[in-house]
Amino acid sequence: MNSILEKREVSQNPMLPQPWSVRRLWWETEDTFSFELLPEPGATEFHFLPGQFNMVYVFGRGEIPISISGKPRDCARLVHTVRAVGPVTRSIGLFKRNDQLGVRGPFGSHWPVEEAAGRDIVIIAGGIGLAPLRPALYQVLARREIFRKVYLMYGTRTPNDILYTKELQKWAKRADLETRVTVDRATQDWAGNTGVVTTLIAKAQFAPANMVALVCGPEIMMRFTIRELQKRGVGNHSIYISMERNMKCALGFCGHCQFGPTFICKEGPVFRYDSIQHLLAIREL
Repeated sequence: MNSILEKREVSQNPMLPQPWSVRRLWWETEDTFSFELLPEPGATEFHFLPGQFNMVYVFGRGEIPISISGKPRDCARLVHTVRAVGPVTRSIGLFKRNDQLGVRGPFGSHWPVEEAAGRDIVIIAGGIGLAPLRPALYQVLARREIFRKVYLMYGTRTPNDILYTKELQKWAKRADLETRVTVDRATQDWAGNTGVVTTLIAKAQFAPANMVALVCGPEIMMRFTIRELQKRGVGNHSIYISMERNMKCALGFCGHCQFGPTFICKEGPVFRYDSIQHLLAIREL
């Protein structure tokens, strides 16, 4: 750790983690939590684009890729949301204020928010897929006047799995944002939509020829979402998906995330659908 703090110029090496400390950590659901990081002395200034990810290193445990889920314009802190499913994420879930992490990044491609100016924006998320999409929504709302209609469609397994509940309530009250949430299995106190997230697409009044769809969630959810968008007449060139799987090094060295001829960590995780649809059709991949 001391070697990271000694010289600022050393931090330019993308293989070396930057020192960040936990400011706060809170649980979104029973198995998913968010944590906010502040830079330690010696960390370089941080900027990211919506859809990019970091490699987060827990000393003595290992390193994992996590999408950035905070506000792109807030360079003074980092926010990530992750499910506690392995030794690294479970370790982070036990962290206290001022505990230190190593961070490499940001890496990867981004959601085409600025390029979508003057068009309808349809954001479709499944489960924890809302986390990588939240920075894109922040960016859209920060410049809401340059876009046409904006939809957020979000689906989870149950009401207890919904992320960012307070923010969703605020977004639902906005007149310039159509927010729709659905669950696969409703509980007795659930008064909202029931059904998979794709059922929300038919109800949205967007212009298929003048829109951009940003989609993130389990791969099976993204496949059916793409089908529904295609039924509405949306072109494959207007659909963007995030393929966050098997990334280990973020620089294309290890080969774990190779997807046909493509390295997801280098050329993704955000892809325009028409650029990889032929690969998604191959079951072995």
